Order: sequence, then C-alpha cells, then structure tokens
Amino acid sequence: MLPRIRATILKIPRGKVSTYGAVACAAGFPGAARQAVRALHQSHGLPWHRVVAAGGRIALPGEHGFEQRFRLEAEGVKFSGRKVRMAEFEFKFAKRSAPSVKRKNQKPRAANRKK
Repeated sequence: MLPRIRATILKIPRGKVSTYGAVACAAGFPGAARQAVRALHQSHGLPWHRVVAAGGRIALPGEHGFEQRFRLEAEGVKFSGRKVRMAEFEFKFAKRSAPSVKRKNQKPRAANRKK
C-alpha cells in the first residue's frame, strides 16, 4: 500500500497541490487518507509540502505548517487566507480505468437476444 501512495505523491508537479484523500484514491485506496499521512511521515525525499488537508487547509501544527506554506509559496502556490486556492492549484490525477471483467465462455451480446 505505502509504495503505491509514495509513487502517487511523486506525480504531483511543482506548483500544484493535492489532498491526502485524493492521493489515497489515486493510489487505489479510496477512503484511506490516513495512510497517505502515514506514508508521508515514514518516507524521506517526498514532496510532502504538496499534500494538504481537505479544502486546501494546512493541517500541520506550528513551525511545520509555516514551513509547508513557505515552500508552497516559493513554488508559486497562492493562498486565500489560510487555505490554498484549490480551484487554481489543485493537481487532478488521471482517472484510473476499471479493468473489464470477461467471463469464460461468454457469448457475444447479439447472440443472446431473442427475436
């Protein structure tokens, strides 16, 4: 789980942000925002400052939160009050296509219809 979340975080480009929940969902684990937080906490070398809480809020307390805002502003990310302007700076991950399931000995649909 954590390697896929790490790989997803690395896809966020400079000057863009994503949320913990969006990262988890893009990695294939919808509803696992806490696992994204865990991956950031346990890994080194990730662009941790590009992942924010829901709505663009910086959730880190104290000086860590100030550092995150400073790093984001250095990349050109703009804020409205205490939140990132998500409409402008949110990174949208590519949609994952659901794998098609094909059953054995499945007949074509046209053959299954009755006239």
